[in-house]
Amino acid sequence: MTATAPSKRERQVLHLIADELTTKEIASMLFISYETVQTHRKNLLIKLNARNTAGLMRRAFETKLLVIN
Repeated sequence: MTATAPSKRERQVLHLIADELTTKEIASMLFISYETVQTHRKNLLIKLNARNTAGLMRRAFETKLLVIN
């Protein structure tokens, strides 16, 4: 993970991505715009050094941002 940790909102978005919600569903659930969710996704990819959603999920588990209950 890079020096900058994901923000609280980015972590919320990350968990909703892991729950298989679409960008549109996440935007609706969090009362934010579609574009804002896209920005959070982009920032997560950068911060976790991932190229796509699969890589994002892998890195999130590796760095313990997501854990399996």
